[in-house]
Amino acid sequence: MFHVQVDSEIDLRLLQPRHAEPLFALVEQNRDYLREWLPWVDGTRSADDSEQFIQHSLQQFADGNGFSAGIWYRSELAGCIGFHDPDRAKVELGYWLAEPFQGKGIMTRACHRVVTYAFSELMLNRVQIFAAATNHKSRAVPERLGFKQEGMLRETEWLYDRFIDLVVYGVLAQEWSE
Repeated sequence: MFHVQVDSEIDLRLLQPRHAEPLFALVEQNRDYLREWLPWVDGTRSADDSEQFIQHSLQQFADGNGFSAGIWYRSELAGCIGFHDPDRAKVELGYWLAEPFQGKGIMTRACHRVVTYAFSELMLNRVQIFAAATNHKSRAVPERLGFKQEGMLRETEWLYDRFIDLVVYGVLAQEWSE
């Protein structure tokens, strides 16, 4: 199982079916905030939807095709982080954090630990992050971690009623310092 202690305040744990209710409650409490940036929010209407997501994530992990971990801050579920579309060379890192947990450095610390894991444990060559061009909080994470802004994918993601631009960030193993 994937369980990583980031520091004395944060740990990352693979989501399990027992987390479906608290995960759904967190999404529900932050629905308007999350919906501004995340295209899956409207499709999450019940704890059953969260459980289906968790089951899918567990299958991904079992197949070696990524993972989704809960971010626990001081023992409270605060958001999620995970790898998407890994191959031998690269992986996409995705994340979200509930609004009350913003501004505490949680996501930067969690991402730093997961990127280190990608390079030191999985021996990948590249980690990339896609963030909405207007989502300055999300974009600040890879910028703080030393990722390079590599470009913009114009109108590449459908977000409820419009296409949005995504900024592409990347870091290579040879550039990363723990």
